[in-house]
Amino acid sequence: MITLRQLRYLDALAETLHFGEAAEACAVSQPALSMQIRELEEVLEVSLVERRKSGVELTEQGEEIVRRGRTILSSVRDLLDYAKHRERVLSGTLKLGVIPSIAPYLLPDALPELKRRFPELNLQLRETITETLIHELGSGVLDLILIALPIDDPELETLHLFDDRFVLASHATKNHKRSREAALDVLAHERLLLLEEGHCLRDQALSFCRLVTPEARESFGASSLATVVQMVAHGYGITLLPEMAVASEVHDRKDIRLQHFPAPEPKREIGLAWRKTSPRKADFHAFAALLKDASRHRVKS
Repeated sequence: MITLRQLRYLDALAETLHFGEAAEACAVSQPALSMQIRELEEVLEVSLVERRKSGVELTEQGEEIVRRGRTILSSVRDLLDYAKHRERVLSGTLKLGVIPSIAPYLLPDALPELKRRFPELNLQLRETITETLIHELGSGVLDLILIALPIDDPELETLHLFDDRFVLASHATKNHKRSREAALDVLAHERLLLLEEGHCLRDQALSFCRLVTPEARESFGASSLATVVQMVAHGYGITLLPEMAVASEVHDRKDIRLQHFPAPEPKREIGLAWRKTSPRKADFHAFAALLKDASRHRVKS
């Protein structure tokens, strides 16, 4: 018989492609993990991994078994969630993933209120890029993710929370005070500073900035808006800044000029996503209501 332990060990091995690291992730010895993988291969009568001196590589059959195994593990987690959370909303453990361009701006208002309203909730937070969050949500590592929509995954369900407009941030000069230059005009001839590859905020900015030549786009190793804003403040270029980040990153700064775009203003959709099979939809909708309250509070303040 195939066991859930074997599937968990195989999943860890597929993630790390290293027996030692997979064993450490599963808190077992390397021989114990290796033995379970071999037993799984014997039960399935198929070779799952190629063992080499340089490491491990999944076979074609192994990749398919990993994919199917992750579906099983995800269903088991959903079953446990159903049993644990069928009576009380937002209790127990909730593993939440958030992208870096949202987490530091929305969560400071949301977390204290979450603690006040739902004291029995144990929130575990993971902050990383969208691609990683979607993968970890699908595999059951995360329960819920807070990201920019839309996302294209038929296994996930999404809920729109609110729109977050973009404003143009540029270095403030004395000439700017007298200038009536529109945001689109500035965008056309200034160097556009963007986050590094992999951040959805970069892709969203580029989708709007079609008039910016490739030569004028500048991506660098920054993974936070705070670093980009510092570059802008010292005259290295301009950037598109989400409105939710303005209060934190540009509050009372005299060296940053902010301009709104003409209608229709560029924006991003902020929302939640979870597995369609998850039994915790009541939790997610309650969390969504709290986040909407937090966003309204941030706008007013």
